[in-house]
Amino acid sequence: MRAALVQQYGPPDVVRVADVSAPTPGRDEVLVRVRAAAVTVADARIRGSRFPRGFRLLARLALGVRRPRRPILGGVYSGVVEQVGPDVTTLSRGDEVAGMTGTRMGTHAELVVVPADRAVPKPDGVSHEDAAAVLFGGTTALHYLTRRAEVGPGTSVLVVGASGAVGTAVVQLAAHRGATVTGVASAANLDLVRRLGAHHVVDYRTTPVQELTGRYDVVVDVVGALSTRAGRRLLTDDGVLLLITGTFGQSLTSVGRVRSGPAPEKPQDVAELLRLVAEGALTPVTESVVGLDDVAASHARIDTGHKVGNIVLTP
Repeated sequence: MRAALVQQYGPPDVVRVADVSAPTPGRDEVLVRVRAAAVTVADARIRGSRFPRGFRLLARLALGVRRPRRPILGGVYSGVVEQVGPDVTTLSRGDEVAGMTGTRMGTHAELVVVPADRAVPKPDGVSHEDAAAVLFGGTTALHYLTRRAEVGPGTSVLVVGASGAVGTAVVQLAAHRGATVTGVASAANLDLVRRLGAHHVVDYRTTPVQELTGRYDVVVDVVGALSTRAGRRLLTDDGVLLLITGTFGQSLTSVGRVRSGPAPEKPQDVAELLRLVAEGALTPVTESVVGLDDVAASHARIDTGHKVGNIVLTP
């Protein structure tokens, strides 16, 4: 099979496409032909060994000290089951499924092996491209808005970094839950943020977030623009600060009204997001759809910091 390989840390041009042996499913696993995957900021961080401040050593120990331990990156997939392990009874060849692979990664390839209990049936009305586009940002947004905060009717929410993969999901899910949303993005993306459900928008170039004077029940910093002190200043008396890309120090001090840390990849969250897409309540935002030969260029685009929504890979 063909796959995009990252066999050393470095700039985007370390990514190369090659033929590799196809994986074989274990007893409780399935082999999925990948119809769509996502190239995400997480992939770019791993490739470049660039992590939020304080996490680099821990990340290298987990992912590979000298080079990536798993050279095929990609943590999101949507595709078709090609083979099932002998103990799998819930899925069959030909089933369309979607999900996330966590630290196993491996979705930037034509085939990937995943645990059967983490492969979620894809609704017929959701395309493979939309399924892949919604999961990375969507699972993070859903976790933070439902487990790290209580966002519902009447809640005021500020989203800093509202036009990326996570930010576009946060805006939509918060608005869907009845919140009044203010989205911070560049001028070029303000119309998009409005269309996604933001009631108010702010151009961060003309009004830096440090100069905002409003108060919000929930402040969501997707891009690491706020210090803890600056974020607290924007909260109402009972407000919550969500630091999605917090530093190691911010994670250690994530107590009380300041909350940070990784978002788990729960199959039930994947199912919920796919349901919302099928019902038209959530619209995946995709900047481009690319093939394997364009993965390095996709990493370069992510490194600019100006990607809008998601980049979808169709191997």
